[in-house]
Amino acid sequence: MGLREPWIEHFFVGPLQMRCSVVTDPATGDTIIIDGGDEPQRIIDWIDAFEGPGPNWTTGPENASAAQERALPRRRVVALVNTHAHFDHSGFIPALREHYDVEWYLHPDDDFLQTLAQASGRRYGLALPEPAVADQAFEAGKTYRFGTLELRVLHTPGHTLGGCCLLVQVENGPDHVFVGDTLFAGSVGRTDIANSGGDFDLLARSIHTQLWPLDEDTIVHPGHGPLTTVGHEKRTNPFVGEPAGAGGTYGFGKYA
Repeated sequence: MGLREPWIEHFFVGPLQMRCSVVTDPATGDTIIIDGGDEPQRIIDWIDAFEGPGPNWTTGPENASAAQERALPRRRVVALVNTHAHFDHSGFIPALREHYDVEWYLHPDDDFLQTLAQASGRRYGLALPEPAVADQAFEAGKTYRFGTLELRVLHTPGHTLGGCCLLVQVENGPDHVFVGDTLFAGSVGRTDIANSGGDFDLLARSIHTQLWPLDEDTIVHPGHGPLTTVGHEKRTNPFVGEPAGAGGTYGFGKYA
């Protein structure tokens, strides 16, 4: 069963302005953090006490007073989850896990990539903690329940071997899918990053088989850049949508 009205917040964090998404069931306060890659204290301060600069975008209250007026329950983080293991998405998971004392979920095909997070961050002048080790392994096609929240895991390799898209279903409105760097508005994730297992043909197949069958009004939350919808990308995406043609024979195809 889907949520009635998810409370979703976006934090653009770190030098690559990665989208960390915080999803809350407003009826219970149960909360998950998707891709907590950077600025952990900013995220903690806002979730726990509505302090600090807060999110860049929200469907929920903009301050503590607004939350009280709506009689929203105090939030309780029940899990940390990741779409994939590039350092900008996973580098500061240890800080979030220590603060909230909850389990972290990652697809096991990205376990090796996760071991490289600290070294990758150094290339950007970042001092990251020792890479986290996932507590739980995501399984393709499985639905996970975190308190009163549910996520369906769509395994979408191509940007990384263990890349996943995480679907939140909504009762009376469009669903939401958190796609990491699998799909962007008008683009797709890179497939040339070292040690990631990138493959354009695999990425395109993942998108065609896992994302295109979703309802066209499903809201797509990419790891970077603006929101979009499944239907819009199917019709207009020059890499994997209708403009690319069968097998990428026209349009951009394989980044041509």
